[in-house]
Amino acid sequence: MSQTPRPSMLAPFAIRSYRFQWPADLATSWAFEMETLILGWFILVETGSVLLLTLFASLQFGGTLIAPAFGLAGDRIGHRNVIVLMRLLYALLAVVLTVVILSDGLTPVLALVVAGIAGMVRPSDMNVRNVIIGETMPADRLMSAVGLSRITTDSARVAGAIAGAGMVAAVGMGQAYIVVVLLYLLGALLTLGVAKRSVEAASAARAQPFAPLQGLRDAARAVWEAPPQLAAMVLAVLVNLAVFPFTIGLLPYVAREVYGATQADLGYMAAAVGIGAIAASLIVSRMGTSVRAARMMVIFCFVWHAMVIAFGHTTSLEAGLILLVLTGLAQGLCTLPMSVLLLRGAPPALRGRIMGMRTLAIYGLPVGLLVAGPLIERIGFAGTATLYGGLGAACTLAVLLYWWSDLWPKHAPSNGG
Repeated sequence: MSQTPRPSMLAPFAIRSYRFQWPADLATSWAFEMETLILGWFILVETGSVLLLTLFASLQFGGTLIAPAFGLAGDRIGHRNVIVLMRLLYALLAVVLTVVILSDGLTPVLALVVAGIAGMVRPSDMNVRNVIIGETMPADRLMSAVGLSRITTDSARVAGAIAGAGMVAAVGMGQAYIVVVLLYLLGALLTLGVAKRSVEAASAARAQPFAPLQGLRDAARAVWEAPPQLAAMVLAVLVNLAVFPFTIGLLPYVAREVYGATQADLGYMAAAVGIGAIAASLIVSRMGTSVRAARMMVIFCFVWHAMVIAFGHTTSLEAGLILLVLTGLAQGLCTLPMSVLLLRGAPPALRGRIMGMRTLAIYGLPVGLLVAGPLIERIGFAGTATLYGGLGAACTLAVLLYWWSDLWPKHAPSNGG
């Protein structure tokens, strides 16, 4: 018997909605990365405080606690409508900062306030994107679509990071922020071309009684009763707590205090993570349905923690760049199967709320950042990286052993069996 040919890794672009969503996500991701690097470097230079730097990075994820509300709103009024409103808010806040910067009025306090406001919304952006992909993409193209979608974020670590650092050095913060505003607006306009829900789905959603707490309880129960999804949620919290802080939030500290590097070098460091993650996205997209999602997620969770420990002990920029590429590769090969695992196991009516609960895992990142600041001052950067990586790897092993039958056997549903 002949086997059904595996869809091309570019097959998701045959879907019209995806052809609008991909560039919209790309523009928004580039704006995110440029804005984060510009403001992070500004705060570090103006204050010289690693504690304020970690506070700035943490504030960008303050909205993780209300992320399920965005999923609930998307299930109710449509996820496309929700994400358009989110992206218009990003543009408005960037306009405010642009005006303040051009009038020489930016202060670290104001940067922290704006980061806090944006942080109430930004954590939900990635998961709303994935929900829309889950709604519009056939099952045999889902893995490729999620992998290609992740390139929009990872490429921002390369092009967005270098552009943000380079533009500030070349033309100043004000002009660089004008580009950020334009990217946010482009992202919002292109998102309008993303497919709306079908009339039947929209009518069914409106017909349901509006009971937010019950809806969230239903989503929590669905995850609790599905061991692979529950394990993925636990690992999502773990990686945000133990390994993401070293590539999100602490890079300006490493560049300035460990390597004695410049702002341009900071851009190269962020880009190195993105290069590795892009490679991971291409690998996953090419493998498509042959990916054993749960196995890949667990294996590269271990590798990711090992990379963080090694990165903590590097003292040269060149070695750090190599390890950051490998870290980005491990990151992508862990988180992409994790996202697909959650999307596949989510009932369509609860998909937005379940992915909103996935966003709650990001709350581990600000916690990890806030704890890392005092630890770095007390035991140093290398000691902190070793502590985080070692504890994270031990917890990953505990998760694997506890859910062994659901995560490791080839025949397990979570591995495509």
